[in-house]
Amino acid sequence: MKIPVDHAGQSLDFTLAGIGLAPVIQAEAAAILTRLAPDDVQLLPVTVGSEPGPHFLVNVLRLVRCIDDEASEEVQYWKPEDGRPEKVGKYRDVSGLRIDPAKVGDARIFRTWGWTVALIVAEDIKEALEQANITGVTFREVTGPSEVSPEQREHNRKLQALYDRTETARTAFWRTLGTLDEKAILPIVVGGGWPAKRQVWRLIHRAEGRTLFVTDGLSDFFVEAAAPSVGFGLELALETDEPQARWPVTLLERIANELVGHEHLREPARTSLLSMEVDGEHMPEPLLTKDGRVAVLLGMDTPTLPTHFTMPDGQVRLVTVKTLMPRELTYLLEHGREELLHRFNQSHPGHLSKAWRQSVV
Repeated sequence: MKIPVDHAGQSLDFTLAGIGLAPVIQAEAAAILTRLAPDDVQLLPVTVGSEPGPHFLVNVLRLVRCIDDEASEEVQYWKPEDGRPEKVGKYRDVSGLRIDPAKVGDARIFRTWGWTVALIVAEDIKEALEQANITGVTFREVTGPSEVSPEQREHNRKLQALYDRTETARTAFWRTLGTLDEKAILPIVVGGGWPAKRQVWRLIHRAEGRTLFVTDGLSDFFVEAAAPSVGFGLELALETDEPQARWPVTLLERIANELVGHEHLREPARTSLLSMEVDGEHMPEPLLTKDGRVAVLLGMDTPTLPTHFTMPDGQVRLVTVKTLMPRELTYLLEHGREELLHRFNQSHPGHLSKAWRQSVV
């Protein structure tokens, strides 16, 4: 077997490879594992790019059901409504992992059932790897008292209930617009100024080969307040009929960040028409102005999409995003948004965003 090197850099004794995070180790680390846990691992010789060997892919043979839900900071399970029946009952996420040592038995190296991201080793293996100065490894203790106070745990449970309440309602609405793509891999960003500190995008397949890209988090509750709300009270929606397009996600992210960072833009976005320009890096060339930016019109009504949807804690506006060709931006600046909107409404469906089309002016 051969493993390519995706990112050149300093060679490490221990590396995690690929989407499956498979451990790849050099000879000294392999010798330690063979000596201290011979029944728990299978070492498969591999060639790593042009690096001098030997290298081994570590196949961890044991799977132990031992996660301590109560002692861990937070655990989430896959539920039937998540649309992944093969995962129901398994862990969707685990934070601050703690295990029950009484359930481990004689395992020395193992993965945890339902959450195979975690790779657990006995303390003497940890010490042996550290004493040998094996590079690329880091450790975090998973036994002992929880690091989370009862008060923090209760706070986390309250936040999780709010997350579930919001996400369930919003996902149900997305499904009314078409077929929600559960397998599309779109970037999920943690942090930033979005209400619940999570930036998510969803993809919905619609009639006539169209694809609807939407933000999924601008109507989250404000995590600092830990109280029910609809956040900024809006979500963005960009519909296109260009197959395999991925630039809409980049565009939505830039528009969303402008709205998040500028309060004076959010009110017109919630109530009326709004035009803006965003950075055009990595965007389709026909959309770029002479300054290398992309212009959009927000809030165009269309009979094929609702203007609002109802969440448990209030109404949310679904703000359509219409990309403008450079000539259309010039026309808008000279004649106003309403005049340009009138021209868009004369073509059906006028709200579609495309990188390749004729200008309406």
